[in-house]
Amino acid sequence: MIRTAARKLLHQPGVHHNTRTLSPLCFYSTAPPPPPAGSKTVPSSFQVFNREAKRMQKERAASNAEESRQVDYVKDEVAFRVVDRLLDIRREFNEVVELGSGCGHIAKHVDTDMMKKLIMCDMSETMLNRDVDTEYEVPVERRVVDEENLPFKENSLECVVSSLSMHWINDLPGAMIQIQRSLKPDGVFIAGLFGGDTLFELRTSLQLAEQDREGGISPRISPMADSRDLGSLLSRAGFTLTTVDVDEVTVNYPSAIELMQDLRAMGESNAVINRRHLLKRDTMLAAAAIYKELYGNPDGTVPATFQILYMIGWKPSPTQNKPLERGSARNSLKDRLEGDESATSKAE
Repeated sequence: MIRTAARKLLHQPGVHHNTRTLSPLCFYSTAPPPPPAGSKTVPSSFQVFNREAKRMQKERAASNAEESRQVDYVKDEVAFRVVDRLLDIRREFNEVVELGSGCGHIAKHVDTDMMKKLIMCDMSETMLNRDVDTEYEVPVERRVVDEENLPFKENSLECVVSSLSMHWINDLPGAMIQIQRSLKPDGVFIAGLFGGDTLFELRTSLQLAEQDREGGISPRISPMADSRDLGSLLSRAGFTLTTVDVDEVTVNYPSAIELMQDLRAMGESNAVINRRHLLKRDTMLAAAAIYKELYGNPDGTVPATFQILYMIGWKPSPTQNKPLERGSARNSLKDRLEGDESATSKAE
């Protein structure tokens, strides 16, 4: 049972407070499916996530629309914060493309002062059309698109946004390169994705429980990006004027079991290729007890931390502001600072 009444969404500041035409030129990086069982073939790109399993998880979650809507709270909150960053750009876009849109979390927070149209893209058709009857302030177009293989022409988009989707991409640098190439000069990319400290409480509790009950550990929580890597990834993909910041969302649950139920209903279950498909009941109960003992709140609930990494990057353009050439300064910072120190000393 989903106990939404027991949940409390808290905002905690992070440490630093993101006709359709297909062109083969748009397919710059791909993550091929794993080789057949028993095959000695090695995939051309490193595989971490089973994308088909992730699609099926989202399909299954969206098939129960009522339960799925009850667990939109994290994705709605992060989408709001992504839109808040988009609002800082004083520009009205004709079209904005949202990758990994789900049922329309970004669409709930945008208006016609920001854009004339939102193109929602998701790999799960059922999730994409879950709220197809909902009317938004901005006209929306829905497309079934895999974030690892973008069908957009080069230099064709003004703005690309993504909220809580890109942490499931195998080739994140390749996806960023595709996005950068699809943007027009001076186009912007804003995304929010889960960071490496997400659900550290659950990860630790499951590892301790498995070690105790089964004599070993397995990857129960998917690996996620680190904030220190995103800036270099954006630069490697060809973006300029990059910005990366970190935030956290903490949600209180009755127990770890309700947390795992909600993750499943969100379509955020583990999708690592070598994951174990079964969590033994004894191990699950042990993990819930460890979770409460290590991290429990005084009121009996347990906190779950979602670390959110936000990134912004611009496609280079001759019209963008650029730093002056080295050595072109007319005043010395050293002289200015020494002058300020002298003035302070005299005043004392």
